[in-house]
Amino acid sequence: MKFLTPSFLIFGCFILGGLIFKSTAPTTCNEIMPDDSIFVLTGDARRIPFAMQKLRQYPDTDLYIIGAGAQGSVTMAKKVSIESDSKSTYQNALAIKKIANRNGLDRIVIITTEDHMNRAMHLMRTEMPTIKIVACPAPLIAMGASKRLERWTTEYIKYIVTLFGIKES
Repeated sequence: MKFLTPSFLIFGCFILGGLIFKSTAPTTCNEIMPDDSIFVLTGDARRIPFAMQKLRQYPDTDLYIIGAGAQGSVTMAKKVSIESDSKSTYQNALAIKKIANRNGLDRIVIITTEDHMNRAMHLMRTEMPTIKIVACPAPLIAMGASKRLERWTTEYIKYIVTLFGIKES
């Protein structure tokens, strides 16, 4: 029983929590309705092209590109709006809330990468509890296993920090 030290138990809980975190992350895009508004969070090169695919599939939707690095990312699309002031996932949630309230939206679609989706959805639901939020994760393609593990671990730690009330992580 000597191996059941407090640090071993904490490490075990961290690993178990990480497995749960990964297994509960959405891996497929939920149903997008023709009149939905799609919000894509920038920060990964996969997200905007994935969102543009969804816009081609659902041409009646509005697409909002939210966050740092968005300027200049889309050159030609008539139903695309760009918000480039927010610099974190929490600030993204506040920007989306402002747009949703201004436009009277009661249902939105969030696009971000699958490793980022749990934390993004948590922050969105905290800021917009009355709005239906649909997850549409962009898959992590063309990425080695070690890089993928690093990203999932980083997002898991950020998620834990967010659960403790620190939103700007």
